[in-house]
Amino acid sequence: MSEMKATPPASGVAQNEMRHIPVMLDEVMKYLTPKPGEVFVDGTFGAGGYSSAILNTGANVIAIDRDPDAIADGAELVARFDGRLTLLPGKFSQMDVLAAEAGADLVDGVVLDVGVSSMQINEDERGFSFLHDGPLDMRMAQKGPSAADLVNNLERANLTRIIGILGEERHASRVSKAIIARREVEPFSRTLDLAKVVEKAVGKTKNDRIHPATRTFQGLRIFVNSELEELAQALLSAERILKPGGRLVVVSFHSLEDRLVKRFLVDRSSEYVGSRHLPQADSRPTTFSLLKRGAVAPRADEVERNPRARSAKLRAGLRTEAQAGKPDLSIFKLADFSGVVEIPRRDA
Repeated sequence: MSEMKATPPASGVAQNEMRHIPVMLDEVMKYLTPKPGEVFVDGTFGAGGYSSAILNTGANVIAIDRDPDAIADGAELVARFDGRLTLLPGKFSQMDVLAAEAGADLVDGVVLDVGVSSMQINEDERGFSFLHDGPLDMRMAQKGPSAADLVNNLERANLTRIIGILGEERHASRVSKAIIARREVEPFSRTLDLAKVVEKAVGKTKNDRIHPATRTFQGLRIFVNSELEELAQALLSAERILKPGGRLVVVSFHSLEDRLVKRFLVDRSSEYVGSRHLPQADSRPTTFSLLKRGAVAPRADEVERNPRARSAKLRAGLRTEAQAGKPDLSIFKLADFSGVVEIPRRDA
């Protein structure tokens, strides 16, 4: 990457970094092991926490984010590191294409902090939070159908599937029924409005550890942003762009995400496909070896400092010399939402 100059690392913390504490940073750096002159992809730039730590080792970073606000806020960090940080708008599912356009066909490491960022949750106008009032939006890229479009226009069966499968809400049918009944009177436009309807439908007891609307909001957000499909494609993209000996480190925050990462690393670190009784001809080279068997959990002191880390899991793999495997999404066992169609909008 000719445009990335090996300048001495700068110090200091930008204002946007203060809005988001990078989760499991020590563990991420342990498994990435960046060195001066190496090139890394930070596929979920956010406030630049991981990128800053990598840059401070003397390594170079290509950072990607589909949120225009994150790209704008990152300008100060780009200037501070004078040529060693390339910040690109786009989806991390396309990191191999984006990195190649930035001059890097192969990289030494990829790090992903999957899911919604603290900055997005804390900005009421982004519509991610059920605790603060704002427009019912949830779009990371700030374009395309919003969460309001879904709850106001989807058939009940589709809403139930989204909330039940992606939100893992066991009362999904009850929630979708309440949403349909309420939107017939008045369409949804605000986060607290939806949260109140969901809370009434689900019910709340003093022993509940999470807000009753948590899972419904999770399901809508994941669907709006195609988060699981994006993650699956990102893992395949990382496999293509990592050089032999390159490191993949992924931090996820709920079981759906972690399951995809686990399935990918298990599939890519296993020599055989199908039955163990198949002949040797059916073996295949492994494209990753596991840097740590199983998931790494955050330390207790970090969880106390940063409650967002509570549900985090880290998985890491080391790229082998084998050619990248087939980009087969079936290994992830993603739910099929291809049949989800919107009913005519009220304002159509």
